[in-house]
Amino acid sequence: MNIPNIEFHLEYLVVVMAAIILYLLYYVFTKDTQYSKNIRSVASVVEELNRELFYLKKKLSETQNSITKNSQRMNDEEIYQEIERSVYDMVTPLTHALKQLQENINTIEIEVNNRVAELESGVRQINIPASIHGNDDEKVITLYKQGVSLETIAKELHISKAEVEFVLKINKLK
Repeated sequence: MNIPNIEFHLEYLVVVMAAIILYLLYYVFTKDTQYSKNIRSVASVVEELNRELFYLKKKLSETQNSITKNSQRMNDEEIYQEIERSVYDMVTPLTHALKQLQENINTIEIEVNNRVAELESGVRQINIPASIHGNDDEKVITLYKQGVSLETIAKELHISKAEVEFVLKINKLK
């Protein structure tokens, strides 16, 4: 009975060993796949960096050649003309803005002058009461000193009661 039992255990052992080997093969295969993906990813990044480095070197070379070609110094007249062009380019918008501002100020000035003229003509049309000129002032004062009431003075002189009071206040009688 021992021999079949050993064969039985041996079969289990072989099956377990085969399963372990299969698992190890599967594990190695999946890891190999992951490493391959990682290597491809790194390779594409390195390739992109090499391409970028190539373009940067090319751009650097072109810039150096351009600097070498343009390294001749400008003479004083060229410098003066360049400065003059730059200043003109900066001043032109300011000049246009100042002209527009001057036009706006002129428009506002015309409008203000028109309004002042309208106010002056309106003020001229206002009638100044005769009592302010002094024609009726003496009559108001005389009647007030005689004891005549304010209403009666206003009716008799054909002026308002407020004008009568105004004349008395100016003359410090009330």
